[in-house]
Amino acid sequence: MANKTGIKIKGLLVLFIMLITILTSFDAYADGVESNRKERNFIRKGNSLYEQKRYAETEVECKKALEANPNSELATYNLALSLLNQSNASNAKDDNNPTKQASKMLSNLAATTSDPILASKSYYNLGNIHFQQEQYDQSIEMYKNCLRRNPNDDNARENLRLAQKKKQQQEQQQNNQQEQQDKQEQQQDKQNKDQDQQQQDNKEQQDKEQEQQQNQQNTQQNSQQGMSQENIEQILKAMQNAEQNTQQRVKEENAKEEKVRVQTEKNW
Repeated sequence: MANKTGIKIKGLLVLFIMLITILTSFDAYADGVESNRKERNFIRKGNSLYEQKRYAETEVECKKALEANPNSELATYNLALSLLNQSNASNAKDDNNPTKQASKMLSNLAATTSDPILASKSYYNLGNIHFQQEQYDQSIEMYKNCLRRNPNDDNARENLRLAQKKKQQQEQQQNNQQEQQDKQEQQQDKQNKDQDQQQQDNKEQQDKEQEQQQNQQNTQQNSQQGMSQENIEQILKAMQNAEQNTQQRVKEENAKEEKVRVQTEKNW
């Protein structure tokens, strides 16, 4: 009897555990159904607001849908679109910019979703973001990814053609700018060389003039020195001549006196 009682109790315990498990699973299922219902309601309301271009309010409803189901790909995509319409994509500079946030959402969604249509739409909008930022290489790649998942997307095909055309124009403009820059650099180099040559010519001319002036000064100094020596010699020669003349006069006077004296003596 004791064994039968123990088996009976054990069986009741198993039934009780099973009942709790069933109830818990039912509650989880009910919660899931309720979450899905709320998610759908928020998404529908967000879509209605989006059509009215009330993008800030759309953002609120999408976030509510994500609170109900954090894995909702549709709510994520709609939230990204609402952010894009509240921002200037060409001015996305930091992580707080709505375009930057939307771009990150779309990139993650395109890489992880199993829905090819949702992936193609994500790539399409990423292509538009890069196009507005004049990042045509990235834009072209995004449009191609869109068409790989949905070859019938005519908008993506047309935008791809425009992006390729813009890329060609951008490259041509860059080439023209580079050519203009090269031309300006060549002109500047020529001006610098001309200035250097002019400075060199001026320096050579100055050196030549200085050399000529120095030669003239040296010639004048040498001339002055030569005249001084000549004057000295002339003075010395004049002094010698004067002395000789003096001596000659003295001799002549002495001779006259001697003659007078002799004559006088004879008269006596």
